[in-house]
Amino acid sequence: GTRPGTLDQVKQVDSQHAGRPHPDGAVVLEPWFRRRPVLTFAVATALYAGVLGLKWLISGPEPILLLFCFPIALLAIAFGLRAGLLAGVGGIALTAIATALDGFEPSLWGWVARVTPMLLLGGLLGHAADQLRHSEAERNRLMAVAQRHRDAVDFNDRIVQELAAAKWALEGGNSDRGFDILGQTLDTAQHMVSQMLRDADAESGDAARRSGTFR
Repeated sequence: GTRPGTLDQVKQVDSQHAGRPHPDGAVVLEPWFRRRPVLTFAVATALYAGVLGLKWLISGPEPILLLFCFPIALLAIAFGLRAGLLAGVGGIALTAIATALDGFEPSLWGWVARVTPMLLLGGLLGHAADQLRHSEAERNRLMAVAQRHRDAVDFNDRIVQELAAAKWALEGGNSDRGFDILGQTLDTAQHMVSQMLRDADAESGDAARRSGTFR
């Protein structure tokens, strides 16, 4: 017989929603900043504004503007390399504006000390997030391929066994039983193929959504 529920498992991979099914049937919860991009942008904006507010409240040489690294890191981890670099550039622009309003003109090395951490943090974290996302997608693709192979083996085993049983029944003179088995085999094959097609359509839909998510 077939493994219970093998072809009834949903094999959608790398979905952007919470509680997405994994190819092995487990449930994977993604972090909130990947599930809710609008909230992520709102939190990052609030962090930028909060750092500027602290700078205007606290006068002096304290390196408060380096706290821009927090929203930069959040955006880089959530959206990847390009978003991380843009977040770093945004932090640099806000730093320049706050410095100009404060009437303080840093030296060349002072600017290097302010600019470099923001760009490096956004670039390195964003690149790492992209690599991790690609690795997860490839792992899930390979798991889905392995699942389809198991389904194909299961399909072949089950249909061949039932056809053999029908053949033995017909050869033994039990034509009613043989035709009954053939009818059941056709129904089973139709159900299994339909399920495979639904799974393939679901996976192709997920792949299309993933390809357009971070463009």
